[in-house]
Amino acid sequence: MLRIAIIGAGRIGHVHAATIAAHPGAQLALVCDPFGDAAENLAATYGARACKEADDVFADPQVDAVVIGSPTPLHVPHLLAAARAGKAVLCEKPIALSMEDVDAASAELEAVTTPVMFGFNRRFDPSFAAVRTAVEAGRIGPLEQLTIISRDPAAPPVEYVKVSGGIFRDMTIHDFDTARYFLGDITEVHAVGQNLDPEIAAVGDFDAAVVTLRTASGAVATIINNRHCAAGYDQRLEASGPAGALLADNIRATTVRLSNAEVTDAQEPYLDFFLERYAEAYRLELSAFIEAVESGSPVSPSITDAIEALRLAEAATESARTGAPVRLG
Repeated sequence: MLRIAIIGAGRIGHVHAATIAAHPGAQLALVCDPFGDAAENLAATYGARACKEADDVFADPQVDAVVIGSPTPLHVPHLLAAARAGKAVLCEKPIALSMEDVDAASAELEAVTTPVMFGFNRRFDPSFAAVRTAVEAGRIGPLEQLTIISRDPAAPPVEYVKVSGGIFRDMTIHDFDTARYFLGDITEVHAVGQNLDPEIAAVGDFDAAVVTLRTASGAVATIINNRHCAAGYDQRLEASGPAGALLADNIRATTVRLSNAEVTDAQEPYLDFFLERYAEAYRLELSAFIEAVESGSPVSPSITDAIEALRLAEAATESARTGAPVRLG
């Protein structure tokens, strides 16, 4: 039984708490959050203890592993402190707000020997994972084109956008990891940012984007993002090769379709948000983390994966600002 603490009792902390509490191989031992009664309230829901200081988590002998859901600027400091305390880590994305922050801690990050996994949960989505398995098995021949569509139902509050690091670090970073998971290392990034929401434009960010990623082999990934989608949480993926194509479509609450005098094959809206759409991915992510910790096998996504995703986010930001492709490596 892996005894897990959570740092951060916000929205993502609640997601992880529920997943941990429901897992037969895990116990929610401790919840940490410095603000108000957030930690106490979340901990009470699952019979866990609570604290306000992250240092109390790292010093606690009753904690085997830490889920880091603190604000992004604290990810690296919390990750390193947990590792120094000998605790395994599951850290939310992104690893940092800038590559400068990563580079400043590069020596310490390279010296980490405890398991550290990053929360790129799209890798664990059953549909996306099945597409990748089929690609790896050669079902469509060499992968030539990958298309990733990710649209949110509505934009987050502008106050959140201001501190998020921008759409490429906050939203597209999941898709950057997915692209690397399918295609390997990326050599060129070309991004076009869109300002469709004047409030988000006013704080210097984009609320929609199209990104093209190219590999040394010539394979290309296209990522389409938007902060709003009337139909719900739009999450699709297509992999294409010379022998065929694989498509992972949106998930709905049911498979019911309506046909009448006004519509044919009308379906329910897409699931409303990531909490519903990726519930199974979060469960499988936690299972993979626990298995890696207990078996000593390599974790994935790793620190390296998180760094490379951030590198792509910075390149996309530069490309969207300048209008020019950015070469990597």
